[in-house]
Amino acid sequence: MKTEQELMALQNSFSIDDENYDDDDGHITRTGTWLTASAHIVTTVIGSGVLSLAWAVAQLGWIGGTIALILFSLITLLTSILMADCYRYPDPIHGARNPTYMKMVKTILGGVQYKYCGMAQYTNLIGCTIGYTLTAAISMVAMKKSNCFHKYGHEADCNISNSPFMVAFGVTQIFLSQIPNLHELSWLSILAAVMSFGYSSIGVGLSIAKIAERGHHVKTGLTGLVVGVDVTRTQKLWNTFQAIANIAFAYAFSSVIAEIQDTLKSSPPENQVMKKSSFIGITISTIFYASCGLLGYAAFGNAAPGNFLTGFGFYEPYWLVDIGNLFIIIHLVGAYQVMAQPVFSIVENWISSSWPQSKLMAKEYNVRIPLVGIWRMNMLRLIWRTIYVIITTLIAMTFPFFNNIVGLIGAISFFPLTVYFPIEMHLTQAKVPKYSSKWIVMELISGFCLIVTIIGVIASIEGIILGLKTSKPFKF
Repeated sequence: MKTEQELMALQNSFSIDDENYDDDDGHITRTGTWLTASAHIVTTVIGSGVLSLAWAVAQLGWIGGTIALILFSLITLLTSILMADCYRYPDPIHGARNPTYMKMVKTILGGVQYKYCGMAQYTNLIGCTIGYTLTAAISMVAMKKSNCFHKYGHEADCNISNSPFMVAFGVTQIFLSQIPNLHELSWLSILAAVMSFGYSSIGVGLSIAKIAERGHHVKTGLTGLVVGVDVTRTQKLWNTFQAIANIAFAYAFSSVIAEIQDTLKSSPPENQVMKKSSFIGITISTIFYASCGLLGYAAFGNAAPGNFLTGFGFYEPYWLVDIGNLFIIIHLVGAYQVMAQPVFSIVENWISSSWPQSKLMAKEYNVRIPLVGIWRMNMLRLIWRTIYVIITTLIAMTFPFFNNIVGLIGAISFFPLTVYFPIEMHLTQAKVPKYSSKWIVMELISGFCLIVTIIGVIASIEGIILGLKTSKPFKF
């Protein structure tokens, strides 16, 4: 089926040379090593989710926040190691390759599970494009606000609507979406990765500077926000659940783990190299996340903003805050395309295979653009991708709630992609007997993460419902 090939677009973004096809099964020659795979993992994991970690730790406190950061890193590492052995089947070293996550699930678990995997993956991809539209607009507004506060003082009325900036981001994505495939966007992906390190580092640096300020004192606690002082009992419960979901989202990279492993050379065995890379990549990411979350909490205490570069815990130096937000915007411009291109491809391939004789679907037009070059235009691509960007922009404008959207996306995708499928594939491939001690432990981990997902979804939806009561969508 055509859908087996869709997430190969993600693998193409990691490929170095697309001219050599002399690998062991006729695919592109793979040149990846533990170092390149570790780098891919770090750049995939560290993203906009890092911005909400200080807020998440404030809801959970020093104890709960630290435990959650470590626990989800260990769960992600475990399932990544299990997936590394599923890359080749039935033998993890000499079996046939499964170059994409969906192919892996179809080969090991069968067609029904494969369809569920596709639903989970594409739901996650679509959700991320909505979340990125919202986050980019928030950062654009933050830049205007920081300059307003710098000019008129911190008490000035600098309220600015997000909606015009979401429209501007959407218009940019309409143009970028006409680039045929992700392989031709590799430069944008590299730039986005550099930007994610940039704004994360700025956040850590500003947190350290704030902690070092003379007279700095904020209220923190072992259990975070205090019931009856900072929040009500109900708010504490919902915020705790949502914070857990936010942290789970921050570690999620399973949707591209097979594609990353498919870049590795066949010798030494890919599964061994991938396990090493997963350990290194997740360890680095955890250190980075702990720095952002814990230092952010130390800097702002229980009043930590939902997004620590846009919630205005930081006012000065305003130019550095602006640079951090500019980095976020540039990163999200590229990240949107990384997530959207597989969605574009699956629909376009389905339509093309359904109406193969249609010139509207297949004909390419070369349009010369001054100072840019030749643009390959296709009517299907132009119409469908424009409609998609418009729809995701409208949804983001309807639900402008950063932490709730981040938590909902994380909760929906975390259990099936990061936990359920890796564990079930491992149990099937390794032929682990039912009700054995190993089977019971694995299923308990899966059950725990299912509970986390359910409460995270409920808490995020609750937050969105409450936000809708007070927000004014589409305000310009």
